[in-house]
Amino acid sequence: MPSLHHPGLLPCAVVLVRTHYAGNLGSVARVMRNLGFSELVLVDPQVEPGDREARRQSTHGEEILHSARIVPDLAAALADCLAAAATSARSGVLLRSHARPPAVVGELLVPMLGHGKVALVFGPEPSGLTNEEITLCQHLIHIPAHESYPALNLAQSAAICLYELRQAYLAATETAVMDEPLADGALQQRMFATLQTAFEEIHYLYGPKGPVLMHGLRQLIGRARPTVAEAKLLLGLARQIRWFVRQAGDVKPLDTGESNPVS
Repeated sequence: MPSLHHPGLLPCAVVLVRTHYAGNLGSVARVMRNLGFSELVLVDPQVEPGDREARRQSTHGEEILHSARIVPDLAAALADCLAAAATSARSGVLLRSHARPPAVVGELLVPMLGHGKVALVFGPEPSGLTNEEITLCQHLIHIPAHESYPALNLAQSAAICLYELRQAYLAATETAVMDEPLADGALQQRMFATLQTAFEEIHYLYGPKGPVLMHGLRQLIGRARPTVAEAKLLLGLARQIRWFVRQAGDVKPLDTGESNPVS
Protein backbone atom coordinates (compact mmCIF):
# COMPACT_ATOMS: atom_id res chain seq x y z
CA MET A 1 0.00 0.00 0.00
CA PRO A 2 1.44 3.43 -0.91
CA SER A 3 2.61 5.53 2.03
CA LEU A 4 0.29 8.27 3.26
CA HIS A 5 3.34 10.54 3.33
CA HIS A 6 3.93 10.32 -0.41
CA PRO A 7 5.19 13.71 -1.71
CA GLY A 8 2.33 13.86 -4.21
CA LEU A 9 -0.27 14.26 -1.44
CA LEU A 10 -1.80 17.72 -1.22
CA PRO A 11 -0.98 19.81 1.88
CA CYS A 12 -4.62 20.32 2.79
CA ALA A 13 -6.26 19.41 6.08
CA VAL A 14 -9.78 18.02 5.91
CA VAL A 15 -11.51 19.36 9.02
CA LEU A 16 -14.75 17.74 10.20
CA VAL A 17 -16.61 19.65 12.92
CA ARG A 18 -18.74 17.69 15.43
CA THR A 19 -19.34 14.79 13.04
CA HIS A 20 -22.25 12.64 14.27
CA TYR A 21 -22.28 9.55 12.06
CA ALA A 22 -19.57 6.91 11.82
CA GLY A 23 -20.50 6.03 8.22
CA ASN A 24 -19.87 9.61 7.09
CA LEU A 25 -16.54 9.71 8.91
CA GLY A 26 -15.39 6.53 7.21
CA SER A 27 -16.64 7.63 3.79
CA VAL A 28 -14.72 10.92 4.05
CA ALA A 29 -11.54 8.99 4.89
CA ARG A 30 -12.10 6.83 1.82
CA VAL A 31 -12.52 9.75 -0.58
CA MET A 32 -9.49 11.44 0.96
CA ARG A 33 -7.46 8.35 0.11
CA ASN A 34 -8.94 8.29 -3.40
CA LEU A 35 -8.01 11.90 -4.16
CA GLY A 36 -4.63 12.28 -2.49
CA PHE A 37 -5.33 13.86 0.92
CA SER A 38 -3.98 12.47 4.17
CA GLU A 39 -4.55 14.88 7.06
CA LEU A 40 -7.87 14.48 8.85
CA VAL A 41 -8.69 16.80 11.77
CA LEU A 42 -11.73 16.14 13.95
CA VAL A 43 -13.20 19.00 15.97
CA ASP A 44 -15.11 17.76 19.04
CA PRO A 45 -16.23 14.57 17.22
CA GLN A 46 -19.45 12.90 18.32
CA VAL A 47 -18.21 9.54 17.03
CA GLU A 48 -14.86 7.83 17.52
CA PRO A 49 -12.56 7.45 14.47
CA GLY A 50 -11.97 3.85 15.58
CA ASP A 51 -15.68 3.04 15.35
CA ARG A 52 -16.29 -0.25 13.54
CA GLU A 53 -18.68 1.29 10.99
CA ALA A 54 -16.23 4.12 10.26
CA ARG A 55 -13.45 1.63 9.58
CA ARG A 56 -15.76 -0.48 7.40
CA GLN A 57 -16.79 2.50 5.27
CA SER A 58 -13.23 3.84 4.93
CA THR A 59 -12.07 1.04 2.55
CA HIS A 60 -8.26 1.45 2.58
CA GLY A 61 -8.56 4.74 4.42
CA GLU A 62 -8.10 3.13 7.86
CA GLU A 63 -4.69 4.71 8.32
CA ILE A 64 -6.22 8.15 7.78
CA LEU A 65 -8.72 7.43 10.56
CA HIS A 66 -6.00 6.04 12.80
CA SER A 67 -3.82 9.14 12.42
CA ALA A 68 -6.69 11.66 12.68
CA ARG A 69 -5.96 14.60 14.98
CA ILE A 70 -8.67 15.51 17.52
CA VAL A 71 -8.96 19.12 18.72
CA PRO A 72 -11.53 20.92 20.92
CA ASP A 73 -12.50 23.76 18.57
CA LEU A 74 -12.14 25.05 15.04
CA ALA A 75 -9.61 27.77 15.93
CA ALA A 76 -7.22 25.07 17.15
CA ALA A 77 -7.74 23.07 13.96
CA LEU A 78 -6.84 26.06 11.77
CA ALA A 79 -3.92 27.45 13.79
CA ASP A 80 -1.27 26.06 11.41
CA CYS A 81 -3.20 26.71 8.17
CA LEU A 82 -2.61 29.64 5.83
CA ALA A 83 -6.23 29.74 4.73
CA ALA A 84 -9.44 27.79 5.15
CA ALA A 85 -12.63 27.31 3.17
CA ALA A 86 -15.87 26.53 5.00
CA THR A 87 -18.76 24.65 3.44
CA SER A 88 -22.34 25.62 4.17
CA ALA A 89 -25.79 25.20 2.70
CA ARG A 90 -27.12 27.85 5.06
CA SER A 91 -28.15 31.28 3.88
CA GLY A 92 -28.36 34.62 5.59
CA VAL A 93 -27.05 38.16 5.60
CA LEU A 94 -23.57 37.05 6.65
CA LEU A 95 -23.27 34.39 4.01
CA ARG A 96 -25.30 35.29 0.96
CA SER A 97 -22.78 37.45 -0.90
CA HIS A 98 -19.60 35.54 -0.03
CA ALA A 99 -20.29 31.94 -1.06
CA ARG A 100 -18.60 30.57 -4.18
CA PRO A 101 -18.72 27.20 -5.99
CA PRO A 102 -16.07 24.60 -5.08
CA ALA A 103 -14.16 25.01 -8.34
CA VAL A 104 -13.75 28.77 -7.83
CA VAL A 105 -12.56 28.37 -4.24
CA GLY A 106 -10.19 25.60 -5.35
CA GLU A 107 -8.52 27.99 -7.78
CA LEU A 108 -8.10 30.54 -4.96
CA LEU A 109 -6.51 27.97 -2.63
CA VAL A 110 -4.13 26.32 -5.08
CA PRO A 111 -1.54 29.17 -5.25
CA MET A 112 -1.11 28.84 -1.49
CA LEU A 113 -0.26 25.13 -1.53
CA GLY A 114 3.36 25.88 -2.39
CA HIS A 115 3.77 27.94 0.79
CA GLY A 116 2.02 25.89 3.43
CA LYS A 117 -1.17 24.10 4.38
CA VAL A 118 -4.78 25.03 3.68
CA ALA A 119 -7.98 23.52 5.07
CA LEU A 120 -11.41 22.48 3.89
CA VAL A 121 -13.93 22.66 6.74
CA PHE A 122 -17.15 20.64 6.90
CA GLY A 123 -19.82 21.14 9.57
CA PRO A 124 -21.96 18.71 11.56
CA GLU A 125 -24.66 16.82 9.69
CA PRO A 126 -27.72 18.08 11.62
CA SER A 127 -27.01 21.81 11.54
CA GLY A 128 -23.87 22.77 9.60
CA LEU A 129 -21.29 25.28 10.78
CA THR A 130 -22.26 28.23 12.98
CA ASN A 131 -21.74 31.79 11.74
CA GLU A 132 -18.97 32.18 14.31
CA GLU A 133 -17.15 29.15 12.88
CA ILE A 134 -17.61 30.34 9.30
CA THR A 135 -15.99 33.68 10.13
CA LEU A 136 -12.79 31.83 11.08
CA CYS A 137 -12.42 30.86 7.42
CA GLN A 138 -11.33 33.12 4.56
CA HIS A 139 -13.56 31.48 1.95
CA LEU A 140 -17.05 30.04 1.88
CA ILE A 141 -18.07 27.20 -0.42
CA HIS A 142 -21.64 26.62 -1.55
CA ILE A 143 -22.37 23.65 -3.80
CA PRO A 144 -25.08 24.75 -6.25
CA ALA A 145 -27.36 21.72 -5.89
CA HIS A 146 -30.87 21.63 -7.31
CA GLU A 147 -33.28 23.84 -5.38
CA SER A 148 -35.78 21.00 -4.90
CA TYR A 149 -33.37 19.22 -2.51
CA PRO A 150 -30.13 21.13 -1.94
CA ALA A 151 -28.99 19.33 1.24
CA LEU A 152 -26.02 17.08 0.48
CA ASN A 153 -24.66 14.29 2.63
CA LEU A 154 -21.38 15.15 4.40
CA ALA A 155 -19.39 12.56 2.46
CA GLN A 156 -20.89 13.77 -0.84
CA SER A 157 -19.93 17.36 -0.07
CA ALA A 158 -16.40 16.29 0.85
CA ALA A 159 -16.03 14.29 -2.36
CA ILE A 160 -17.10 17.24 -4.53
CA CYS A 161 -14.90 19.79 -2.76
CA LEU A 162 -11.81 17.56 -2.61
CA TYR A 163 -12.22 16.64 -6.27
CA GLU A 164 -12.45 20.29 -7.35
CA LEU A 165 -9.40 21.25 -5.30
CA ARG A 166 -7.41 18.39 -6.80
CA GLN A 167 -8.52 19.35 -10.31
CA ALA A 168 -7.48 22.96 -9.74
CA TYR A 169 -4.12 21.75 -8.42
CA LEU A 170 -3.52 19.49 -11.42
CA ALA A 171 -4.51 22.26 -13.84
CA ALA A 172 -2.11 24.76 -12.34
CA THR A 173 1.18 24.84 -14.27
CA GLU A 174 3.12 26.56 -11.53
CA THR A 175 2.79 28.08 -8.09
CA ALA A 176 3.68 31.71 -7.58
CA VAL A 177 6.91 32.19 -5.65
CA MET A 178 6.74 34.61 -2.76
CA ASP A 179 9.70 36.07 -0.90
CA GLU A 180 7.69 36.55 2.28
CA PRO A 181 5.92 33.65 4.07
CA LEU A 182 2.15 33.86 4.43
CA ALA A 183 0.57 34.50 7.82
CA ASP A 184 -0.70 31.32 9.47
CA GLY A 185 -4.11 30.90 11.07
CA ALA A 186 -3.00 31.77 14.60
CA LEU A 187 -1.43 35.10 13.55
CA GLN A 188 -4.43 35.97 11.37
CA GLN A 189 -6.91 35.31 14.19
CA ARG A 190 -4.84 37.45 16.60
CA MET A 191 -4.77 40.20 13.98
CA PHE A 192 -8.54 40.02 13.34
CA ALA A 193 -9.38 39.96 17.06
CA THR A 194 -7.27 43.09 17.70
CA LEU A 195 -8.68 44.84 14.63
CA GLN A 196 -12.22 44.08 15.76
CA THR A 197 -11.59 45.50 19.23
CA ALA A 198 -10.00 48.63 17.74
CA PHE A 199 -12.88 49.19 15.32
CA GLU A 200 -15.38 48.73 18.14
CA GLU A 201 -13.55 51.30 20.25
CA ILE A 202 -13.73 53.94 17.48
CA HIS A 203 -17.39 52.96 16.92
CA TYR A 204 -16.89 51.77 13.36
CA LEU A 205 -18.37 48.45 14.43
CA TYR A 206 -21.51 48.94 16.48
CA GLY A 207 -25.12 47.86 16.57
CA PRO A 208 -26.65 45.02 14.54
CA LYS A 209 -24.51 45.74 11.46
CA GLY A 210 -21.26 45.31 13.37
CA PRO A 211 -20.87 41.52 12.78
CA VAL A 212 -21.73 41.94 9.09
CA LEU A 213 -19.10 44.65 8.60
CA MET A 214 -16.47 42.61 10.45
CA HIS A 215 -17.25 39.54 8.36
CA GLY A 216 -16.81 41.61 5.20
CA LEU A 217 -13.46 42.90 6.44
CA ARG A 218 -12.32 39.35 7.21
CA GLN A 219 -13.24 38.26 3.70
CA LEU A 220 -11.52 41.27 2.12
CA ILE A 221 -8.25 40.80 4.02
CA GLY A 222 -8.35 37.02 3.74
CA ARG A 223 -8.63 37.11 -0.04
CA ALA A 224 -5.47 39.25 -0.14
CA ARG A 225 -3.53 36.33 1.43
CA PRO A 226 -1.60 38.52 3.89
CA THR A 227 2.04 37.73 4.51
CA VAL A 228 3.53 37.58 8.01
CA ALA A 229 4.83 41.14 7.61
CA GLU A 230 1.48 42.43 6.35
CA ALA A 231 -0.45 40.74 9.19
CA LYS A 232 1.94 42.28 11.72
CA LEU A 233 1.48 45.66 10.01
CA LEU A 234 -2.31 45.44 10.45
CA LEU A 235 -1.86 44.19 14.01
CA GLY A 236 0.34 47.20 14.76
CA LEU A 237 -2.23 49.52 13.15
CA ALA A 238 -4.97 48.10 15.38
CA ARG A 239 -2.83 48.49 18.48
CA GLN A 240 -2.03 52.10 17.56
CA ILE A 241 -5.73 52.87 17.12
CA ARG A 242 -6.42 51.43 20.56
CA TRP A 243 -3.55 53.40 22.08
CA PHE A 244 -4.81 56.63 20.53
CA VAL A 245 -8.34 56.07 21.82
CA ARG A 246 -7.03 55.41 25.32
CA GLN A 247 -4.94 58.59 25.17
CA ALA A 248 -8.03 60.53 24.14
CA GLY A 249 -9.90 59.09 27.10
CA ASP A 250 -12.94 58.08 25.07
CA VAL A 251 -13.09 54.52 26.39
CA LYS A 252 -11.95 52.63 29.42
CA PRO A 253 -8.68 50.87 28.57
CA LEU A 254 -8.72 47.09 28.31
CA ASP A 255 -6.03 45.03 30.02
CA THR A 256 -4.35 43.20 27.13
CA GLY A 257 -0.83 43.11 28.51
CA GLU A 258 0.43 45.27 25.64
CA SER A 259 3.21 47.58 26.79
CA ASN A 260 4.05 48.98 23.35
CA PRO A 261 1.03 50.00 21.23
CA VAL A 262 2.90 49.83 17.94
CA SER A 263 5.06 46.73 18.41
